[in-house]
Amino acid sequence: MKRALVFGVSGQDGAYLSELLLGKGYEVHGTSRDADLQSFGRLAHLGIRDRVEIHSASMRDFRSLLQLIVAIEPDEIYNLAGQTSVALSFSQPFEAIESIANAQLLLLEVLRFLGKPIRLYNASSSESFGTIPPGTASDETMPFVPRSPYATAKSTAHWLTANYRDAYGLFACSGILFNHESPLRPERFVTQKVVGAAAAIASGKKMRLALGNITVARDWGYAPEFADAMWRMLQQEQPDDYVIATGEAHTLEEFVAAAFKAAGLDWRDHVDTDPTLFRTSDIRYSRGNPAKAKRVLGWEPKTRFEELVTLLVNAATPSTPSS
Repeated sequence: MKRALVFGVSGQDGAYLSELLLGKGYEVHGTSRDADLQSFGRLAHLGIRDRVEIHSASMRDFRSLLQLIVAIEPDEIYNLAGQTSVALSFSQPFEAIESIANAQLLLLEVLRFLGKPIRLYNASSSESFGTIPPGTASDETMPFVPRSPYATAKSTAHWLTANYRDAYGLFACSGILFNHESPLRPERFVTQKVVGAAAAIASGKKMRLALGNITVARDWGYAPEFADAMWRMLQQEQPDDYVIATGEAHTLEEFVAAAFKAAGLDWRDHVDTDPTLFRTSDIRYSRGNPAKAKRVLGWEPKTRFEELVTLLVNAATPSTPSS
């Protein structure tokens, strides 16, 4: 039985990854800064809370990380922890660097110190690419041009991981993940605001949805499928970095239209554009090229855009009580 340690186990990706690993027969351990105060609602939602062993650990404390890894003796480590919000990183840039870049450096140092054949996955981000020309797609060779403290921290963690792989021989991979959604996505993300509003309005709630720039384009995929790509990276003979994406870009306007259509509504009757919500640093266009992941990992997305949006709206729609 393989043993996995998941940092950030309480988040969307941590929950789906844990579910996948358990299905493959792994013993799964997860962490929280204070396990006694965390509800782990996403693990409970998937029905796996009692099957994941939770530990309290700080990713800002070398000794804490060292003691935890020595005690668990994992075969694989997945670092999905750290600040997850681009918007929040502008108001808390120090937290972004501390929780993402510095935390990854400490983890790499622990693995270098131990010298054991532990395989490490690092959650990199498409935000590191910044805005690219419409019609193009980012692959593993494209340079990073981060436009936020979050993206800067992710870029730093990415290159630290590559450096430790090359300099110290660690089996360390980075998954450059593009936007990936699910019903477990936190409410602060715009996709959840959109599907939540569409479902609420369809159920009779009188409200309007205010959004910023709806011309921005993103590459949206389905989170459980992206968790499968993470696992595949650590099963290869050689460590490497991979773009994980659908290869399709859609505007936020298209997302909104699809969500309200799935709820039986015309979005133009319920949505307002608010210029105060525009951000000058917003990435205008983002699309990934997952060709390498398909060629090497045998991975490709299965859930396409319209299906994904409908899935999200259905999950957000209140169930009708049976008579």
